[in-house]
Amino acid sequence: MSVEHTQTTPRTALPPTPLDPWAPDPFAWLEDVEGDTALEWVRERNAHSAAALGGEAFTATERAVREVLDSNDKIPHVSKVGEHYYNFWQDAAHRRGLWRRTTLDSYRTGEPEWETVLDLDALAEQEGESWVWHGASVLRPTPEQLAAGEPRRHALVDLSPGGSDSDVTREFDLVTKQFVAPEAGGFVRAQAKGGLSWVDADTVYVYTDFGAGTMTPSGYPRQVRLWRRGTPLAEATLVYEGTEQDMYISASRSHTPGFERDLVHRALRFYANETYLATGVGTAGQTLTKIDVPDSANVSLHREWMLVRLRDDWSVGGATYRAGSLLAAPFDAFMAGSRDLTVLFEPTPTTSLAGVTWTRHHLVVNVLDDVKNLLHVLTPPADAGAGSDAAAGSDAGAAGGEWVRGELPVGGELLTVGVGAVDVVDSDDVWVVTTGYLTPSTLSLATVGGTPAEPEVLRSAPSYFETAGLEVQQRFTTSDDGTRVPYFVVGRADLVSGAAGPAPTLLWGYGGFEHAILPGYSGTVGRAWLDRGGVYAVANIRGGGEYGPAWHQAALKENRHRAYEDFAAVSRDLVATGVTTPERLGMEGRSNGGLLAGNMLTQYPELFGAIIVGVPLLDMKRYSHLLAGASWMAEYGDPDTDDWSFVRGFSPYHLFDAAREYPPVLFTTSTKDDRVHPGHARKMAALMLAAGKDVTYYENIEGGHGGAADNAQAAYMAATHWTFLWNRLAG
Repeated sequence: MSVEHTQTTPRTALPPTPLDPWAPDPFAWLEDVEGDTALEWVRERNAHSAAALGGEAFTATERAVREVLDSNDKIPHVSKVGEHYYNFWQDAAHRRGLWRRTTLDSYRTGEPEWETVLDLDALAEQEGESWVWHGASVLRPTPEQLAAGEPRRHALVDLSPGGSDSDVTREFDLVTKQFVAPEAGGFVRAQAKGGLSWVDADTVYVYTDFGAGTMTPSGYPRQVRLWRRGTPLAEATLVYEGTEQDMYISASRSHTPGFERDLVHRALRFYANETYLATGVGTAGQTLTKIDVPDSANVSLHREWMLVRLRDDWSVGGATYRAGSLLAAPFDAFMAGSRDLTVLFEPTPTTSLAGVTWTRHHLVVNVLDDVKNLLHVLTPPADAGAGSDAAAGSDAGAAGGEWVRGELPVGGELLTVGVGAVDVVDSDDVWVVTTGYLTPSTLSLATVGGTPAEPEVLRSAPSYFETAGLEVQQRFTTSDDGTRVPYFVVGRADLVSGAAGPAPTLLWGYGGFEHAILPGYSGTVGRAWLDRGGVYAVANIRGGGEYGPAWHQAALKENRHRAYEDFAAVSRDLVATGVTTPERLGMEGRSNGGLLAGNMLTQYPELFGAIIVGVPLLDMKRYSHLLAGASWMAEYGDPDTDDWSFVRGFSPYHLFDAAREYPPVLFTTSTKDDRVHPGHARKMAALMLAAGKDVTYYENIEGGHGGAADNAQAAYMAATHWTFLWNRLAG
């Protein structure tokens, strides 16, 4: 259905083809995020989208998705804070959400008794602000306070107006369940990108916008200060200030008894960091000592141990350690000059490190093998300088011995397994979450170390769609340069096999920032797409983290084209195997995936029948000057230098050719997105509309980079996506 609306905003003449990056941008006025003319254009396009996509099918899809999002049967994931287990919850009655708590015994029952700690809907109504939950941090009491039975009461709550990345931090009392007013000495941070972190009950680290010159070009904090209760923020003591070109500066304190340490974190850019051990913070004798690991490595501390996760090869102490490896060393010995490192994980051609989780006595190492999880439990030797209870676990490593290796027997075929510590200070329990494309999420409680035991299943999410007759396959195809690329296909068995095709198919991808895309259950995908006979596919292309740093680095900067070639190869394979045809194949990407979608649109339009471009980067000449864009130059390159010679090769805004045929495209973004500028989507849509192309555009006024601030907005956005795809691909 096509609906025309009167154009009330000024039309701009069609620019040269392709767009000249050195000429004045004819659509630059759309970068004025909340300017009257730009918002008038947005409202006009939103009205067109609503008229074009609205109807019974849209309403039915929106209702089906909303039922999933608002379901009272979804898993209420919890975090242990003292004797309580906290959860943030949203449903139909609580659009903004409830922060609530219960006990473990109650949580184990079918109907836990929840105590409301903070009602965001009530707060939003009371303060006239559209608050979106960004999380909370609770101070751990000292051993003396715990021995005296003092409750945990000091919390820092982060709230965002409308869902933007910038937020406020306000101190909250968990006993009175009230915010601590500034006039009563409460810590309050005004809206900005940054945060607060606890030092002790009367002191925090603060990293935020302190005024001119205190933020980086990416819009993040350049300074961290020590702020004492009862003093003005302007009088907070400077701890560290980065350079004008740094990305983010922050600080934190470990509150593990006996291992209290202060760390200053300096992000030079993506994939380059420095960490400093700070002593005497806030005094004349303050000292910062850099932890001497490569800038590209990630370093973390737990009790007496330091872990180093490598992105590049590292030669030190007469040995060379491979990129992608996980190393361990006693921290104090390392700081004293020892370079005796233990290799805990080393990658193979098919394996990579997905993550690590410490418990009190053990380390759970999560490994991906061809995008499938394996969990290993490692127990360190007991004589690395730990306290008297270092070997308290019955299976703790023998003094002077090697790390003891075991397994955590959870998971299943084509399932993703996530692990999180219940209480890293005092417990060897972990939360285990398993999920798959056709397998609803299950939350279990397991104890690591000793004889492996079956995890205790605490919660299982319901099935929101019929899975009988559906199947999941993992497949591999070959990219242009011969690289083996994995992807998943989900749908009715006869459609996945190609026997009953071609089927309307959505191919999803990301391919950036070393982020791995793993299988996961989605009631939305099931109800809105699979139930209707659609096929869903996910491509694990280079640029992501599915095979570790090398997989990511293979598509950086001048090699960005490899990610797009990988995605095109998967697209062609779906057609070659009979699953679909180009006319019935759609693709979607968001954020960096939106850049992927923009390049599929402009470089491979013949492969697709419809494309969704979500919260995207598209104008790669301007991206580093818009919001957080400067922080991504390690990924894409600097377009203000000679890098433009290759960056322009994946800048969709400049690759668009008015004379070329393109598939129908839906652009989506958010006015409140202060990470990826909405001007990218606005300008590309306007450019294509001026050339008479088939463009649908929707911009949510709230939602930030996630696109939606509550379940109602998320359901509307989802219905927009799925209705657009079905209308374009199923005919």
